[in-house]
Amino acid sequence: MSLSEVVRAATVSHWINGKSVQSASGRAGIIYNPATGETIGQVAFASREEVDQAVAAAKAAFPSWRSTALSRRAEVMFKLRDLIAQNRQRIAEILTRENGKTTSDALGEVARGLENVEFACGIPNLLKGGYSEQASQGVDVYQIRQPLGVVAGITPFNFPAMVPLWMLANAIACGNCIVLKPSEKVPSASILIAELAREAGVPDGVLNLVQGDRVAVDRLLEHPDVKAISFVGSTVVAKSIYETATRNGKRVQALGGAKNHMLVLPDADLAMAADAAVSAAYGAAGERCMAISVVVAVGSVADPLIAAIRERVAKIAVGPGTESGSQMGPLITREHRDRVASHLDRAVQEGATLAIDGRVESAAPAEGFFLAPALIDHVEPGMACYDQEIFGPVLSVVRVKSYPDALRIINENPYGNGSAIFTRDGGAARQFQFDVEVGMVGINVPIPVPVSYYSFGGWKSSLFGDLHMYGPEGVQFYTRSKVVTSRWPDPGSSNVDLGFPQVR
Repeated sequence: MSLSEVVRAATVSHWINGKSVQSASGRAGIIYNPATGETIGQVAFASREEVDQAVAAAKAAFPSWRSTALSRRAEVMFKLRDLIAQNRQRIAEILTRENGKTTSDALGEVARGLENVEFACGIPNLLKGGYSEQASQGVDVYQIRQPLGVVAGITPFNFPAMVPLWMLANAIACGNCIVLKPSEKVPSASILIAELAREAGVPDGVLNLVQGDRVAVDRLLEHPDVKAISFVGSTVVAKSIYETATRNGKRVQALGGAKNHMLVLPDADLAMAADAAVSAAYGAAGERCMAISVVVAVGSVADPLIAAIRERVAKIAVGPGTESGSQMGPLITREHRDRVASHLDRAVQEGATLAIDGRVESAAPAEGFFLAPALIDHVEPGMACYDQEIFGPVLSVVRVKSYPDALRIINENPYGNGSAIFTRDGGAARQFQFDVEVGMVGINVPIPVPVSYYSFGGWKSSLFGDLHMYGPEGVQFYTRSKVVTSRWPDPGSSNVDLGFPQVR
């Protein structure tokens, strides 16, 4: 089959008003298999008019869905939860094909996304308001939470199933209708989720997907009927989306990049710390916004820790995610792989030491977009490998003399997504969680991604907006509060009173 035949055979398009809709824009992008570098299909790029069509479908579906009983919405979420669980292998296969994840990593992503659907199953309880009887004589006051209307989600390539589920589960359960714009690099998983949502009973128009590029994003940011934008991606784009959408009067939560530090104290369990550093730095080929990209080694722990990391990295099997023995797959594109690899030579030029060169010290496949794990020692702030979010299998080691030195480095970093400390000292761990300026903290846990009944999000340049993703803050984001003050007096006691309302 020729390249053109492959492309024609597998075109991923939009999902609007409960059905697949072929694009008429005439624009499309290529979908690659990162493990082979081969073209496996194409994805349609929506026009402004096609985005408008999706928003219109969501707007038309909103009045009915908003008035749907909470018990019915919960029932739909329970059914969606079961269908995703039954189809987790299918979803994982799509993730491996388009993103390159190993099968175990893909299944893990589905499981973490599924947790958010499970959280949304409790929507009747989550939307309970407050009630104050007799706030004044014969007056009661209560608060209710109501959906926003049409909301939009823009999701990244590194979690094609989990992040859409972060957004759509709470958005829909709260009574909104949503338009999702998945990453054009990994568009297929969201289509399967949309099909499962319809099977679960999500009405047509409540969940819509538009595939595409900046044309689709820009239209969502300016569309007057879109009330809120959720985004996960790089800091540069997150900031731009936040500024544009808020300028257009929208509520925004835009999660940006990260530079997550793992602080290792001299008293830490060395084997545990080394295991954690390797797992958190190189899992998913380092393409996680919560990946550990910097180890801050205090005092004498640095040399033995690096030796332990080297020992473990040598055993990592790099290969296609479809092969059972693979522990780490490829990066998403050839261009991204080459950009990540370019940091290695630059780090040496800037004075660092290349302790492991992932370009040569591995049996990584020659085909596909592979880069084996790399380790850079003697890194300092100001070097590009430290200052920039690399988003690949590159771990930097910063050596410091003391805990105050380590804390200063972490807190001066412009990112504030997550950080971890490895120590046996409970007092030091508690002080760290008090001192560190990040949104998520791990104590002997390298990737402290919250469970679904807490919320995910960082500080500083890792988050633009006031509310974090999913969990309780997700419910807050997708609803707005309304306070009602009511009185049902005896008609015979009513009289004109021009004074200020009294509560005493």
